[in-house]
Amino acid sequence: MTSSTPRLTALIVLAGLAVTPGAGAQQSDLLVDAAWVHQRLDEPNLVLLHVGPDAEYATEHIAGAVLAGHEDYSHPGSHGDGPLVLELPEPEAFQELLRAAGVNEDSRIVVYWGEEWVTPTARVVFTLDWAGLGARTSIMNGGLTAWKAAGYELTGEAPSPVAGDVTVRPRPELVVDADWVRAHAAGDGYRIVDARAEAFYDGVRDDRGKAGHIPGAGSVPWATLVDEETLLLHPPERLRELFAAAGVEEGDTVVGYCHIGQFATWMLFAARTLGHDVVLYDGAFQDWAQRDLPVETGR
Repeated sequence: MTSSTPRLTALIVLAGLAVTPGAGAQQSDLLVDAAWVHQRLDEPNLVLLHVGPDAEYATEHIAGAVLAGHEDYSHPGSHGDGPLVLELPEPEAFQELLRAAGVNEDSRIVVYWGEEWVTPTARVVFTLDWAGLGARTSIMNGGLTAWKAAGYELTGEAPSPVAGDVTVRPRPELVVDADWVRAHAAGDGYRIVDARAEAFYDGVRDDRGKAGHIPGAGSVPWATLVDEETLLLHPPERLRELFAAAGVEEGDTVVGYCHIGQFATWMLFAARTLGHDVVLYDGAFQDWAQRDLPVETGR
């Protein structure tokens, strides 16, 4: 995953939604709009997480929102020095991080991006889902841009959350490795989807020294899932068209990958809004290339 994503950053996490993640979850369960959040700012169990640059947060954020640096939501040993980047955190350390942010067992978590950090926000949300909080976590559609467009107030004052009591209950079944991907590449009920830009998928540009995509994978570039100007997630009918074009059928489990495991989380989030179960190949193409596994080019 890379943090140099233009047009994408921040996050409010909304915990406590009475929703089952995966199959059956509808877009309205996983997405909330700015008005929804504004109406509930005084609710004691609402936890807002802002994903964006430190300087931006210090200048403007939604009152009560806690800064959620996306690197804090990953293992500290995977921030660029090791063979794999942006791997999942240790459960105990992540639990302490969430408790420090004021997350309780009954919290409703809403995640939003500030400075257009769409995919870092999605990575935070995926990590919360992996930690067992996906059923009560949502994204505020459109991020801080939508909040400003509605004319709602912002603040530069950081809150002092009361320590929470949440317990992290990891869901390892949401993350798969290269051997699993190879075994399920042609399996009924699974569809591998590449969330990188088309140039990488087609092999026009190489990635980690390899050009192309995992054999059998479809293509849904993450940036095609949002409106270019507003960064709002496309409506369900448009999302279904994009996933169908990549070979995803109703009832399929979507297996996502990208460069390092960030872009794919936005694509997987979109798939969840359509009711698909999802899993992440977190090692992503960085791992595939390091293993020198076969690739395909073109369509």
